[in-house]
Amino acid sequence: MPIGIIANSIAIVIGGIAGMAMGPRLSEKFKADLNTVFGVCAMTMGVSSIVLMQNMPAVILAVIAGTILGFALHLGEKIQRAGLWMGNKMAKILGGGGSQSEDYKSTLVTALVLFCASGTGIYGSMVSGMTGDHSVLLAKSILDLPTALIFACVLGSVTSVIALPQFLIFLLLFVLSGAVYPLCTDMMIQDFKACGGVLLLATGFRMMKVKEFPIADMIPAMILVMPLSSLWTNYIQPLVS
Repeated sequence: MPIGIIANSIAIVIGGIAGMAMGPRLSEKFKADLNTVFGVCAMTMGVSSIVLMQNMPAVILAVIAGTILGFALHLGEKIQRAGLWMGNKMAKILGGGGSQSEDYKSTLVTALVLFCASGTGIYGSMVSGMTGDHSVLLAKSILDLPTALIFACVLGSVTSVIALPQFLIFLLLFVLSGAVYPLCTDMMIQDFKACGGVLLLATGFRMMKVKEFPIADMIPAMILVMPLSSLWTNYIQPLVS
């Protein structure tokens, strides 16, 4: 039973609804300050994962190669277009959102990656499917609820709808983890978490509006990091040691 995935999706829906109701009552300073705090929380989760890194060259190569692949595939643009399409459809049905401003587009991409493609969510879904340990996703749910509330102040009803693609992505990982997880060594898992931590760190900077990292284009790094970690451990490291 994917308890953690269900809890995470419900948290986003509740946060999105609460944000739509409370948004007009919250001052811009309050929303900006709270979003900064959430950014720091995302960075804290990222740092806590990065320190688990076992093979730094493999993780760094995965981030660089994955980002280049994301740029080549125009992944960020495609995610943005998909998000805007979803936002416009929901704006017609429920009202709110649908803006085409740069701030809206940037916020939407940040929300999609943070909720649907963070290293914590992907790893948590895999662990949940393989071991039944839902603690990672439950911790993510606690952070995602108030984060969704703040996002909903800008994105409107589309924030709650993000829970649907998130649920489908995490459920797919939950099902596939039975085949993938047994093939992974402890080092590969630790490097995977570290790579996800890099993306979370970049997401935190983006939420705080310090630097607009191309986090959507960085997502392929999550796919490359475990094969590169295995390659480094089994073939390259013995040659250079």
